[in-house]
Amino acid sequence: MKAFMDEHFLLNSETAQNLYHNYAKNMPIIDYHCHLNPQMIYDNHRFGNLTEAWINGDHYKWRAMRANGIDEAYITGGEGVQDYDRFLAWTKTVPKTLGNPLFHWSHLELRRLFGIQEIINEHNAPRIWEAANARLEEDDFTTRGLIASCGVKVVCTTDDPADSLEYHVKLAEEGESRFQMLPSFRPDKALEINRPTFTDWVKQLSERCGKDISSYTEFLEALQERVQFFHSVGGRVSDHALDFVPYREATERQVADIFMKALEGRAVSRDEEEQFKTATLLELGRMYAKLGWVMQFHINAHRNNNTRMFRQLGPDTGYDSIHDGLIAEPLVRLLDRLDQEQALPRTILYSLNPRDNDILAALIGSFQGDGIAGKIQFGSAWWFNDTKDGMIEQMSKLGNMGLLSRFVGMLTDSRSFLSYTRHEYFRRVLCDLIGDWVTKGEAPADLPWLGGIVEDICYYNAEAYFRFGQTKEGA
Repeated sequence: MKAFMDEHFLLNSETAQNLYHNYAKNMPIIDYHCHLNPQMIYDNHRFGNLTEAWINGDHYKWRAMRANGIDEAYITGGEGVQDYDRFLAWTKTVPKTLGNPLFHWSHLELRRLFGIQEIINEHNAPRIWEAANARLEEDDFTTRGLIASCGVKVVCTTDDPADSLEYHVKLAEEGESRFQMLPSFRPDKALEINRPTFTDWVKQLSERCGKDISSYTEFLEALQERVQFFHSVGGRVSDHALDFVPYREATERQVADIFMKALEGRAVSRDEEEQFKTATLLELGRMYAKLGWVMQFHINAHRNNNTRMFRQLGPDTGYDSIHDGLIAEPLVRLLDRLDQEQALPRTILYSLNPRDNDILAALIGSFQGDGIAGKIQFGSAWWFNDTKDGMIEQMSKLGNMGLLSRFVGMLTDSRSFLSYTRHEYFRRVLCDLIGDWVTKGEAPADLPWLGGIVEDICYYNAEAYFRFGQTKEGA
């Protein structure tokens, strides 16, 4: 019987152990998609206690606490509820998460970042609370300190086109040398033409650009201006939350009329919404391609399912799930349209529905080329798939139908500064998967060769793929 989470945790062969400890373990991290707060990074925020650092904003933990019967006041906070009470509620929940990656992640976060080896439960809670809070007072436990100590070289935050990016600019001017904080262009609000907030957002975009937006042409010009600004600040990545993949063709006149209907507060039909989204996504794809950016599509989330709790807490609070929208035909047509124009940028495709894994693994092979290794990527196991089983399935499907060796690897996709231990989890799973192939005689036991592939997936593939800090001409 192996000890719980010992040095060979998840590493079930000698090859896996060698690959992890000698190749994967100390590789740097490129966090090319996360939801960390740029102001907190620039301000070098210091957390007041473990609850703020460990539980606030972590909707993975919130979902588990709700399932464990914890009252909402102890999850997201309520009048009269102290931070220690919320921490205690989480320590009561951790033992119930057996089988959920949260059980492993939570112990990794305390062990790797705080040096706390305790098995988490309510009986150990007072000791954990005191020990962790003492560490949070140390110099290295600020937001920047945590990022640097985890070996992160690049952090890509998720930013609205109308954002000022002031904290990215300030951090670059300050000359933070340990890592880069770069923006990612997230124009979801530019596409959601049927939301009641659309016209208000267009006004924000207009104000940010300092020009009137009274036509679809001016709308696209404003988006182009913001893409250029993001590029000037170091942005090389876009990201789109496509809860469904649109593809419905329309003339320029039709799309312009649809935009004006929305701007005037008139109802837009589902067909018109799809026409607008298709046209706008194509225009954005062309912009990204010209600048050498990477385009990301996060597909098939079903968001804000619980209306009552959405009204109480807002979005991103743990009430989302997996969608089952069909993606193959519209996604192929969208990518093919750009490819026909030689305007298909480097693209990463993720689906929250594991049913789509075979579709994506096969689909990316139709658009590889242009002398770019892994130009179209099957993105890492995401959100509800961000488990040991989900990671193995995603990498196995990619290996079966494409080139696992060209995979750009793990991303954090988190709002927590303690989540970088998920890269360790991923790297252990990766090494165990390859080690298993060696054990079964499906791959040669050539450690330098296999170790090079592991290092590529952990870091070097992403470094070459995203080309952060380079101009298009210098790429």
